[in-house]
Amino acid sequence: MTRTYDVILIGGGIMGCSTAFQLARRGLKVAVLERSQIGAGSTGRSSAIIRQHYSNELTARMALHSLRVFQHFDDAVGGECGFTQTGFVVLVAAEDQPGLEANMALQRRVGIRTERLSPEALQELMPGLEVQDLVAAAYEPEGGYADPHLTVNSYADAARRLGAEIFLHTPVTAIRFQGDRVVGVSTPQGEFHAPRVVNCAGPWGRRVAAMVGLDLPINPCRVQVAFFRRPPGYEAPHPVVADFVHASYLRPETGQLTLAGLIDPAEAENTVDPERYDESVDFDFILDVGERMVRRWPAMERAESAKGYAGLYAVTPDWHPIVDELPPGSGLYICAGFSGHGFKLGPAVGLMVADMVTEVEEPTFSPHLFRFGRYGEGQPVRGQYEYSIAG
Repeated sequence: MTRTYDVILIGGGIMGCSTAFQLARRGLKVAVLERSQIGAGSTGRSSAIIRQHYSNELTARMALHSLRVFQHFDDAVGGECGFTQTGFVVLVAAEDQPGLEANMALQRRVGIRTERLSPEALQELMPGLEVQDLVAAAYEPEGGYADPHLTVNSYADAARRLGAEIFLHTPVTAIRFQGDRVVGVSTPQGEFHAPRVVNCAGPWGRRVAAMVGLDLPINPCRVQVAFFRRPPGYEAPHPVVADFVHASYLRPETGQLTLAGLIDPAEAENTVDPERYDESVDFDFILDVGERMVRRWPAMERAESAKGYAGLYAVTPDWHPIVDELPPGSGLYICAGFSGHGFKLGPAVGLMVADMVTEVEEPTFSPHLFRFGRYGEGQPVRGQYEYSIAG
């Protein structure tokens, strides 16, 4: 059987499936090749926080576009994404106040609803929070979280309805070239042919690129999440909190649970083999993130641990993705390295990559900021804060 397509996408996470949806909408014949199941990599274990607090106009615009998709998902894509609006709060100490103010000004310019909260107003929003060490907080009333499994499977289903074909348990073993142009890929299930191939393989992105001799700085890193059951009197859901003072975040979950993780650049040091890594949570991590949580929200000292899990980030040196055609003019594209904050941008990324692959002259979101060449040019993406993990 001849398997010939206009575009082949490697990876069935949020990037691969949202891109497949956008390309299929344009009438292209699309194949998604997924080594395991839909969302089996970073996407399925994402904390799925939906926020717009970014330091660059491009990512802020992408986050706003994606928020609108999550808010109106059935109309925009079809199916469910599990979006829950809780509000989103960024907490900063004195050294990060200028960055917070600059970010908020930028975000307002692009149409994002954000406001500064005093420590007193923050306590009204989230009773019991410790605020003595805070200078200010930024609040996005439209922020919240989604369900990563619902989201990515809805994108996959929507792409299928538009004619895309998705092949599960179909790992790519080689990328085939004819001269300087890509012509398809090889898999254990046979060859697939296409003049355009997109590497959306997330933590496997570097390995896929290495098939054609490209060494991309995308490292698969193990990251952990812990669950805590809130104590009596604190059963009600709370806003998502990004606490830069304690380098941690909190997110409500069903069943009176709070999900806690780190905003810590040191997580980039936990490089692992994405094929085999410990998917359970470490006891030491539960203690560490729990202590950070209690320093911010003392009532959680009475919370019960409900274990947790470990997932994968695909981390680049500046914590921002590589979205580019590599080598230029080859028809081989890379869309990976989102470093833990890609899920919330997924709807916009699908549009960005579809515009890039189909060579739209005036794309909605230009990928120039995410070009691979920025590293050699000494122009990494920079944020307003001392580390770029927050974007």
